Amino acid sequence: MASSSDASSSAGSNPEQPGSANASEGAGTAGSTNVSEFFEGAGKGTERRGRVRGRRAAMMAVPATMVAATLAVLTAEGALGVQFAISGMPFVVTATEMNGTGFEQFGGLDHMIENSPNEGDTGGQVLVITTAIKNATITKLCQSVDLGGVNLLIKAGGNGTPVSATDLTLDGTEQSGDASFTNIEIGNDASTLSKAGVKGPAGVFSQQADTIRIANLRSTNYATTAAVFKLPGLKLSFSDSGC
Repeated sequence: MASSSDASSSAGSNPEQPGSANASEGAGTAGSTNVSEFFEGAGKGTERRGRVRGRRAAMMAVPATMVAATLAVLTAEGALGVQFAISGMPFVVTATEMNGTGFEQFGGLDHMIENSPNEGDTGGQVLVITTAIKNATITKLCQSVDLGGVNLLIKAGGNGTPVSATDLTLDGTEQSGDASFTNIEIGNDASTLSKAGVKGPAGVFSQQADTIRIANLRSTNYATTAAVFKLPGLKLSFSDSGC
């Protein structure tokens, strides 16, 4: 994440599918869902169209004017969604536990610079899931990026004081762990979200909840932002292996 309580692994967690009876109960109830399955479901849709076709379809569905308008809305509302050109190099984030209040998730599109050496067959655009959390704590954070045979490692929050972040957003393509939510809403229009202060594009599928907890978190991200990001016990190093 250098992308935002104390850890206690969830015992016997059996996350349920989004849209299950538990997930759709009224206020005051706790739903749970497997975050990896949420991302996997989105990934299968693009796989059916093919990688390049999926990205081109996303480009057509979200024209440049809409992307610009969306960024303007995020800026106006004080949200720190990704507003910069991504490098196109994915990085891995792991943690023994992440807890948050004010949780949102929706689809988005990140952009590289023109003719980026990392664009490959993407056309310089990456279809991502944006996760927004108003306040988050992360225990035993590890972030690694492959620089071509050597990994840059960033570790923090492993000495009893967790990493903390406010207005945290993560743009990623994969995420897994044992997740639980309270007062979850699945299937919202992304433009109507209210839990984390971020609104996505109109007509885009999304979900939100009052709280989130993910044990044994592992995610692949392309961008992370936060209004405040505190990393106690920060250590940067190079390693032959990643997180």
